[in-house]
Amino acid sequence: MSKILVTGASGHLGRKTLQHLLKRHPASDLIGLARDPAKAADLVAEGIEIRTGDYFDYETLVRAFSDVEKVMLVSTVALTDRNLQHYNVITAARQAGVKHIVFNPVIRKEDSSFILPGVTEDDIFAEQTLNASGLTYTILRQPPYVESFQFYIGENAYKSGVRVPVGHGKAAPATRADLAEAAAVVLTDPGHQNKTYSLHGDTAVSFADVAQILSDTRGVPVPYIAVPDEEYISHLVAAGLPEPAAVFALAWVHGVNAGEWADKTGDLEKLIGHKPTTFAEFVRDNYPADQP
Repeated sequence: MSKILVTGASGHLGRKTLQHLLKRHPASDLIGLARDPAKAADLVAEGIEIRTGDYFDYETLVRAFSDVEKVMLVSTVALTDRNLQHYNVITAARQAGVKHIVFNPVIRKEDSSFILPGVTEDDIFAEQTLNASGLTYTILRQPPYVESFQFYIGENAYKSGVRVPVGHGKAAPATRADLAEAAAVVLTDPGHQNKTYSLHGDTAVSFADVAQILSDTRGVPVPYIAVPDEEYISHLVAAGLPEPAAVFALAWVHGVNAGEWADKTGDLEKLIGHKPTTFAEFVRDNYPADQP
């Protein structure tokens, strides 16, 4: 069988993708890429080979992609030189003889002028690089992660309320587990060559909806409080978040409020064959009512 390599194996999405691949593909044909293989020891225990590689180190990528047919390129973190890193992965994969790359940029509406700083323009560059590479590709555009909403609203929303800039837009977020399952399907099933999917979650929520869901889970009111941008940033910084991260969170909040990720294509459900986990279901299971 063909060998499949997933980058970012020690991170959330890469690790979950490999775990889903284990259900669909022999472990002997699965490879993870990590800067520090020791951080993926759990995958090694499952029989997955972990190779050392760094997006900034082109030669390590060429070596790691040897005898690999498909690569899942997990997009790298914002506010770094993402263009160079993604270019290195795509070009090294082509040099090593990889046939198919799967990539996961953030969803963007074709007619939207919204730019997520440090993300949107880099994602466009990566997609253009893939198109020009001659490689077979699949684009799995992603919404905000369900897990990221705690980052947007702060760690103590039960105490302080959902304090975000005013807006009535919604987003249909998805869990990393569901997105990883979709990636595993695309990497192992035929028929996804040179296709682009937008993997919206099942139910769109506004920040007012988030406050109501938290209220329902806790059994006591959790207010939605509209605040100016400056107060939003200062609130997150006071809670311990570095200011650049708070500014980045604000950009995501603006995107949610603008309805950038509110559509429902059904692509995610079609790929994984079941309803994606909703925000309310995730809160019920992971943001408990007895949180201090």
